[in-house]
Amino acid sequence: MKSQERITEILIEKGNKLLKAEREFVEFTKDKEADKLMNDIEHNPHIFVLACVMDRQIPAERAWRIPYLISQEIGGYEFEKFLNLKKEQIKEIFNKKKLHRFNDEMAENFYLAIQKIHKDYDNDASNIWKGNQKSATIVRRFLEFRGMGVKIATMTANILARNFKIPMEDYICIDISPDVHIKRVFKRIGYIGEDSSNDELLYKARELNPIYPGIFDLSCWEIGREWCRPTNPKCEQCYLNEHCEKNM
Repeated sequence: MKSQERITEILIEKGNKLLKAEREFVEFTKDKEADKLMNDIEHNPHIFVLACVMDRQIPAERAWRIPYLISQEIGGYEFEKFLNLKKEQIKEIFNKKKLHRFNDEMAENFYLAIQKIHKDYDNDASNIWKGNQKSATIVRRFLEFRGMGVKIATMTANILARNFKIPMEDYICIDISPDVHIKRVFKRIGYIGEDSSNDELLYKARELNPIYPGIFDLSCWEIGREWCRPTNPKCEQCYLNEHCEKNM
């Protein structure tokens, strides 16, 4: 138990450090031009929102690049250019460029997201989070976008808080994302059992840090992706190695 307590302290300390750090450029896609657009939420917040809507059942780097690739097809990334697109035009681009695993469905989601930003947020996606909103309000607004589940909605809110330093009234409703890497790390640490559900993962994070459950998100995702792999984990390279139960 002492080891788990120490792990919790380490992860919360690391999470708070990330939250309080100065804003830095985020490499979402490893494509410099696409990442420039994703990071420019002051002028092009719709790019970030549309990218998050695309994040489903394909690698995140590929999903987040989709709005940039469409902007190249239509000759610009301004919201008005996206708004002028007809649904069939978007479907044609998705299928021609093979942008997603589910091209027709995700083209529909892309089109509806544009329309929602137009109708509900006055053509400015940053109105989703402006004004020091409650975390519950921001997550709920993202959930209203077709195709956005709890995992992506909370992840999106977490990126806004942690990476883009968007002021929020609280962080209590920014949950940890039930990502496969995060769940593996929680199991091996001993936080949850081998057969635990996503709900158990969520409530364990809430139990450990109720004021901001999502504080564990990025650290555990990185640990799972870099070292705590499904096979041949690199335990000796992980900064939790000394305290981890290593429940393989």
